[in-house]
Amino acid sequence: MPKMQLSALTPRQYWAEIKARPGRAKFGFGRKAALVNVDYQRAYTDIETFATAYETDPRQIEYVNTLADLARARSMPVIWSYVAYMDTPDDAGVWGTRTNTSDSLQNIKVGSERAAFDARVRIDPRDAVINKRMPSVFFQTHLASLLVWHQVDTVIVTGGSTSGCVRATVVDSLAHGYRTIVPEECVADKHEIPHYANLCDMMLKYADVEPFEVVRAWLAG
Repeated sequence: MPKMQLSALTPRQYWAEIKARPGRAKFGFGRKAALVNVDYQRAYTDIETFATAYETDPRQIEYVNTLADLARARSMPVIWSYVAYMDTPDDAGVWGTRTNTSDSLQNIKVGSERAAFDARVRIDPRDAVINKRMPSVFFQTHLASLLVWHQVDTVIVTGGSTSGCVRATVVDSLAHGYRTIVPEECVADKHEIPHYANLCDMMLKYADVEPFEVVRAWLAG
């Protein structure tokens, strides 16, 4: 019986190997895409103010704004999610029971500074904004019906965290039957180990992880 493969590589080194030799056919881009931007809110982007925030590529938001502009120019939907809860916070469920501090997930309240979108993101009146409660943007939201209405076959996912809400959204996107694309420079995490490990998992199983420039060129096409 085959044993689990062992390795002395770091997650960053393993990702470099996978990226150089993915060993799997790509899903590829389809005919029409939706751009789903996960949780560009201050709790996760404002590294000067909040302990829960993080930054991987300093140009991430600039790149995402570029992709959003290109998607709108081709009448492709742009969707932004954020996570925020009721005052109680019953709608966080068991996910909100592990800690209870000012930094805890369930204490991101609707209308709070932590729930507010980063001022650097450009959200257009035509864009859809989704208040989600769980990791995936698909879970108990109207995202699935939006994608059906727009007749897309490809979902481009950006945001944070790579190992959390991005990965959950990517897995659900595949499960809903969409070709799923992750622009590498447009996702971020708190630590490089989960970041690179999950890029590997997504590339090998659930999505095409592409350089930003490849995604930009396709949208510009």
